[in-house]
Amino acid sequence: MSELEVLLSGIQDVVTEEELKEKLRKKKKLTVKYGADPSKPDLHLGHYLCLRKLKQFQDMGHKVVFIIGDFTAMIGDPSGRSKTRPMLTRKEVERNSQTYFEQAFKILDREKTEIRYNSEWLSKLKPENIIKLSAKVTVARMLDRDDFSERYKKGIPISMHEFLYPIFQAYDSIFIKADVEIGGSDQHFNFALTREIMRQEGLDPQVFITLPLLEGTDGKLKMSKSYGNSINFLDEPEDIFGKVMSIPDTLILKYYNLVLLKESEELKMWIKENPMRAKENLAFEITKIFWGKEKAERAKEYFEKTFRKREIPEDIPVHETQKKRIFEILYESKVVQSKSEARRLIRQGGVDLNGEKILDENFMPEKGEYKVKIGKRKFLKLIIK
Repeated sequence: MSELEVLLSGIQDVVTEEELKEKLRKKKKLTVKYGADPSKPDLHLGHYLCLRKLKQFQDMGHKVVFIIGDFTAMIGDPSGRSKTRPMLTRKEVERNSQTYFEQAFKILDREKTEIRYNSEWLSKLKPENIIKLSAKVTVARMLDRDDFSERYKKGIPISMHEFLYPIFQAYDSIFIKADVEIGGSDQHFNFALTREIMRQEGLDPQVFITLPLLEGTDGKLKMSKSYGNSINFLDEPEDIFGKVMSIPDTLILKYYNLVLLKESEELKMWIKENPMRAKENLAFEITKIFWGKEKAERAKEYFEKTFRKREIPEDIPVHETQKKRIFEILYESKVVQSKSEARRLIRQGGVDLNGEKILDENFMPEKGEYKVKIGKRKFLKLIIK
């Protein structure tokens, strides 16, 4: 495959292919932009599609600028949303962005990646600068966006600060002089508007490449931590394997196509004839991306024992504690990320103690040893002293 064919493989759209050809012809080293707002602390499989495309650019010698939208995250990207996002505090943004780099470097080359925070330039804009930028875009143009248009028709409020989001995103590209921008297909409007504003600023407009959106484990909504349907970079190998195994059969082929870049008539027939085997292989290959072959094999064995044979694994973590409420124990043992998550799991019947469901979040186990099952894939040996 030629350089251009590699860069355009597995994409949703490119605007425009001719401009990309010309940029590749003129420049040996393009500035390729990717932005991520730290609205949640985890990157997920949907982000992987974009990061892999960035890695392809890196492997060809181009410069990737990964922009952490610490400033724009306080506005919240309205793309694809039916209502205004809650505004994040500076503290929330800083906490969420701390883990982004290490996650991204599971895919990207650390030495070839430039990390920037857009507060570096956006926080320095004066009111007159913002007014001049805003003057480059009409309200009618903003209402071309499907999500804004639908909300306007239905009488759902659109706050003025939401209009600033794509304008600030465009300024990111102006500031770093981006040649190319990569993102999900839900960013098409923002990227197109960026091109228009760059032209008005007298700059060569960036080319943009969009990647298809990947549905989450529910098979309905796009993958998002907010929707609770994501397969995250930081998930344990057993969790990644189990989550992939939980996707609807209708998504198996799409995951092969988008995540593993595999597509053939033989693959389609195999999935149709033996979806379970095809899904097991898919789960193994995706787990291997983030954790390597050895841990992917262990995750497969874990799945076999816990789901096929209904066994409790031998090497489960052990937690010793004093007598206290069950939701506090779960949080203390770090099998859940928050007390609210522990409470929710218990109320939904997702916690078993020696094979019996616990529905009372305030239940206090007596002294002794217990085998605890949390959700579908986590186990804990509990010792109450």
